[in-house]
Amino acid sequence: MAEWHARGDIVAVKICFHSHARDRMVERGATEDEVRATIESGERIAAKYGRSGFRRNFPCDNEWQDRWYANKQLEVYAVEEQDWLVITVIVKYF
Repeated sequence: MAEWHARGDIVAVKICFHSHARDRMVERGATEDEVRATIESGERIAAKYGRSGFRRNFPCDNEWQDRWYANKQLEVYAVEEQDWLVITVIVKYF
């Protein structure tokens, strides 16, 4: 979802985080870089209330809450205003 300049240069998408989203990221084990990557290159998914949803899988190969997981999936829900405002982040481990 990177934007293109008239010269053909790629411009990064501006992303802001609601405090609720930041709290959920910490609580659920998502990083800011993962959220950005999910919005910029993840799959678009259906969302309610005028929001946009994005989904992307990441290799995890790590322990989370005393269990080992190979992968994690982020679902990011955001609203596009001037920039993307991330509302919440859901993380699924598998």
